[in-house]
Amino acid sequence: MSQTAASTATEPTDAVGPEPSPTLADLTTLRVGGPVETYVEATTEAELIDAVRSADDAGTPLLVVGGGSNLLVADEGFDGVVVRDVRQGLEADLADSCGTDGACGGASLSLPAGQDWDTFVAQAVANEWVGVEALSGIPGTVGAAPVQNIGAYGQEVSGVVASVQTWDRATGQRKLLTLSELGFGYRSSVLKRTMRADQATGAADLWYPTPRYVVLQVNLQMRLGSLSAPVGYAELARRLGVEVGQRAPSAEVREAVLELRGGKGMLLDGVGGAAAPDHDRWSAGSFFTNPVVPIEAAGRLPDDAPRYPVRSATPTTTTGPALGEIDPSVVKTSAAWLIEHAGFTKGFGLAGEHSPARLSTRHTLAVTNRGGATAQDLVALARAVRDGVRDEFGIDLEPEPVLVGLAL
Repeated sequence: MSQTAASTATEPTDAVGPEPSPTLADLTTLRVGGPVETYVEATTEAELIDAVRSADDAGTPLLVVGGGSNLLVADEGFDGVVVRDVRQGLEADLADSCGTDGACGGASLSLPAGQDWDTFVAQAVANEWVGVEALSGIPGTVGAAPVQNIGAYGQEVSGVVASVQTWDRATGQRKLLTLSELGFGYRSSVLKRTMRADQATGAADLWYPTPRYVVLQVNLQMRLGSLSAPVGYAELARRLGVEVGQRAPSAEVREAVLELRGGKGMLLDGVGGAAAPDHDRWSAGSFFTNPVVPIEAAGRLPDDAPRYPVRSATPTTTTGPALGEIDPSVVKTSAAWLIEHAGFTKGFGLAGEHSPARLSTRHTLAVTNRGGATAQDLVALARAVRDGVRDEFGIDLEPEPVLVGLAL
């Protein structure tokens, strides 16, 4: 199942052949997944479009991979084309004038989809571009960020996205999607919703496991300043010594977020001073999204269950840094709390401490590979956790990673 041809007997014995194709275990942070039929690294936008178009024209299954931090792929591998965008870089257009309300001008940024996300966040904080500091330490690429509207510690990428340049696989043309067209929600977007695979049956249709719109470039609009956007998460606010809704120096926000993520095992090896290897980091981050439930359903949860306001994906005002508007009809609760109170403790494994797949010893929301797990091991653990929470609380946890060749 590799695009790399075997050497023939007539070749010199010291000849160096092409590099073998990586497996999905090599390309994902969970470090599981089988071989790839054809692997392409795109170093230009033209190469990315050509690889996608060629696969679609041939009717070949397509998987576009970024940092591999949100993928769980079957042990059998992927019988199709895997494309990895490796482009890096950034174009910035700055306006630094300040108004009478204290709000300064902004930075219009354009980044290729392959750009490493946290490298960009570090650059943004260093350059005093405001709006992504609480998204520090999230693995993956810029192109993946708007697909699931990445978020952490009360901040979402939708707060700074202006538009996304895509390749529309349906029309075979470039298509610019504006903020209003992207349809951002909690861990959701139009991009993600075009992947209509039925996770219950494993059935897939035309745009799975890669969206109809393949991200080519992300355009951001960010404010200038040394202070962060309003802090929207209580745990982070406490760490910074501010109230929710107040601002803090962006550099301090980044440092605090990296410390919080590191303490929960939610950094990749080597990020934020993290030592390597650490099997608590062999994960896809949060395996389940935090449930958003009607206010009536939240009332049926135990009194000590966390309840968080659900804010709109975009700020309430464009005249200055602001949080989104609260939706009074729904409440977000904590998937980690539900998991723990359904009886799944940190480090839980189906076969005890020797299980190849276990919950992180630092955070119950992460399903981890302890060094020898298969994709099926990870799915079995995730399924047991999901079913246990459903039995205890009547809430269905939704997986955050894209499952390829697997059904939960």
